[in-house]
Amino acid sequence: MTSKDRVKNLIKRENIDKIPFGFYVVDYEIIEKIIGRPTYVRNKVKIQIALWEGKREEVAESFKKDTVEFFKKIDCVDILTFKESGILPPKNYIPPKMKKIDDKTWEDHVGKIYKVSEITNEITCVYNPNENNKINIEDLKPEIFEFSEDKIEEPDQSIFECCDYLIENFKEEKFIIGSHGGITCLTILGRMETGLMLYALKPEVIIAVNERNVRVKNILDKYFIRKGQDGVLLEQDMAGTKGPFISPEIFRNLCYPYLKRRVENIKEYVPYVFLHNCGNNIPLMDMIIDAGIDVYQSLQTNAGMDIEYLTKRYGDKIIFWGGISTEILISGSIEDVRKNVRELIGKFKKKNLKFIIGPSHSIAYGVKYDNFMALIDEYEKNAYL
Repeated sequence: MTSKDRVKNLIKRENIDKIPFGFYVVDYEIIEKIIGRPTYVRNKVKIQIALWEGKREEVAESFKKDTVEFFKKIDCVDILTFKESGILPPKNYIPPKMKKIDDKTWEDHVGKIYKVSEITNEITCVYNPNENNKINIEDLKPEIFEFSEDKIEEPDQSIFECCDYLIENFKEEKFIIGSHGGITCLTILGRMETGLMLYALKPEVIIAVNERNVRVKNILDKYFIRKGQDGVLLEQDMAGTKGPFISPEIFRNLCYPYLKRRVENIKEYVPYVFLHNCGNNIPLMDMIIDAGIDVYQSLQTNAGMDIEYLTKRYGDKIIFWGGISTEILISGSIEDVRKNVRELIGKFKKKNLKFIIGPSHSIAYGVKYDNFMALIDEYEKNAYL
């Protein structure tokens, strides 16, 4: 049975030969150890600097070659996303002029300051001279979000170069969830606190923005959903560890209808929609299911998102993907990882629970190589049914 058929059969609750397995994303440290050389793939600092230096083609070649080699060497993975080999600037991309202040700091042409975060391996804006230009809630009115559909232009096809290369190499074997026009659900205008306040103070503005966004993104789907994809991966975090950022009632009125419309439009192109959504979203789960989500990923264990509980409660309507603690992969021992994998596979086999095995979030920056290999080895030993 191919990976593609295995995942499809699980979603349809049909017979499979092996428990499906996949990563939401794998960061560069592990990829470099597997392929045996440096890579741009998921090295966010290295990618950004290279793009600023005009090395777009070099980055693209690394994305294509290194991602394919990695997944051919880690052949047990059933699901591929575009997270490792994703959308890049177009081939005619002209990078912004950046002033290098030191090895970890840059300034752009409008005075924004960017600095390397070694904890997350990202370059982030630490100073914005326009930061004080905050949104004035009183100025927000529904009519300012009106738009004309004829202003939406087809994107330069070269931005999909790496995505299409991944599809071409794995379309017959692997289950591929890729790009789309964008998610519309928990829309946030401005900073988080301001954006959430608008749900209570100006719901008519949220409705206007979501109506515009759904129409725009529904049009963009025809460009961003690539031929050969089996599904798409929607991504948005809607909760913290204690629960959703807004009440279920407000979510039902102002978010759920637009998520449902986006999923309906996406399914005109591909049959399956996956959702990555961190935090404790149990109070929203019935609406997520009713919106048409087929697979839910990011089971944050410290937020109460236990795969056994979720599968027993909702497993006849939605498939969950996760169960391997990212925290154990980062800070646990090899035996801790092996035990986690064995216990998870035991739940699938002994309790007849249907789910996809994978990390609770990702193979993150900081995951130990030996723990990663222990995960792969223990899965391979025990995953066949």
